[in-house]
Amino acid sequence: MYKFIINGGNKLEGCVSISGAKNAAVAIVAATILCDEPCVLENVPDISDTAICAKILHEMGASINYTNKNTILIDTRNIKSPVVPLELARSMRASSYFLGTLLGRFHEAYVPMPGGCDLGDRPIDQHIKAFDHLGATHEIVNGTVHVKADMLIGNQIYFDFITVGGTINAIFAAVKANGLTIIENAAKEPHIVDLANFLNSMGADIRGAGTDVIKVRGVEYLKGISYGIIPDQIEAGTYMVAAAATRGDVLIKNVIPKHLESITVNLRKMGVKVEEFDDSVRVSVEGPIMKNNVKTMPHPGFPTDMQPQLSTLLTIADGTSIVTDDIFDNRFRYVGELRKMGAEITVKDKIAIIQGVDGLKGAPVKATDLRAGAALIIAGLCSEGITQIDDIFHIERGYECIEEKLQAMGADIKRVYCQPMDSVAITG
Repeated sequence: MYKFIINGGNKLEGCVSISGAKNAAVAIVAATILCDEPCVLENVPDISDTAICAKILHEMGASINYTNKNTILIDTRNIKSPVVPLELARSMRASSYFLGTLLGRFHEAYVPMPGGCDLGDRPIDQHIKAFDHLGATHEIVNGTVHVKADMLIGNQIYFDFITVGGTINAIFAAVKANGLTIIENAAKEPHIVDLANFLNSMGADIRGAGTDVIKVRGVEYLKGISYGIIPDQIEAGTYMVAAAATRGDVLIKNVIPKHLESITVNLRKMGVKVEEFDDSVRVSVEGPIMKNNVKTMPHPGFPTDMQPQLSTLLTIADGTSIVTDDIFDNRFRYVGELRKMGAEITVKDKIAIIQGVDGLKGAPVKATDLRAGAALIIAGLCSEGITQIDDIFHIERGYECIEEKLQAMGADIKRVYCQPMDSVAITG
């Protein structure tokens, strides 16, 4: 098992280049099942979630060839069975996307209930609702979701609440359905737009991605293409907050500044200087970090995936801040770890009250999920002393080469192997 060891106190300075978007990549890799020819995907982040997606395809019969660590040639034509391997599916949330792609191609799918970060109950009832409206039936047997349709027919789908995964799966199932599908109350995240652009480049007919109404007219054939995935807005936001927390000066390259607007607005409210350029942003701090009240919302609001990172910055801000995050039940699980480092945070239901302190102190902590792990790295970087972060496999699900990127900006962070205690012989 590996852990991060951070000796805090160094300002981050220099530049960092952002990798491809995790949330776009896992959807687009799954989408290749719908393609009738081989595809080349570029700017794929080298992280465990995309590797698992590719492995799922490989075990189902697809040909997977890496030109380099960020470019993959995928040929799914030899997939014959709509069954996703059990253990791989349970290791990541995005395995649910194979429901839509397999249903779209084979009119049937067997996918184990998805895993991923433990952020509370994240049901797939809205995904199933979309499939039902397109003519599919479903059952759940021994933890596996089975959906089936004699024919998929376009229809009107209205989501009871905004759901990113449900929107993506509805698009997948509708791309080759007969007729027109109208998806209302759709999610608008940048990775949904990127997915639609990918499918449209292959010959799909998807309009309205990025708005709350998406129209999909089914097509019979999708051609192979080469496609580059957009930069990761959450990775960019994480480095923006890290630069601010260490009172550094960092140029963050290969970004789409418009995707970062909600993050930029909140950092500026806190006294952080953010300069925008064509494909980069520069983050620096001159004065004090100020308190701020934040509420997470679906895009274009402030993303829940940035809440732990920004909350960590608020622990060293002047004054009392209030953070509301009602999107996931367990999004504040990391708070106990920050308290070990001296943070003063009180959680009531889905609201965190954060009293800023003069500084944090290093401590042994544990990543409870992907974004919580990123928050603990930020806390370690701006702390006095040594921070040891366990369970970093969560972090490696979504951040490519995070320690190398931080080291290049002056951070004292190391990824070290630690032998599990139960494998160590104890004598005496």
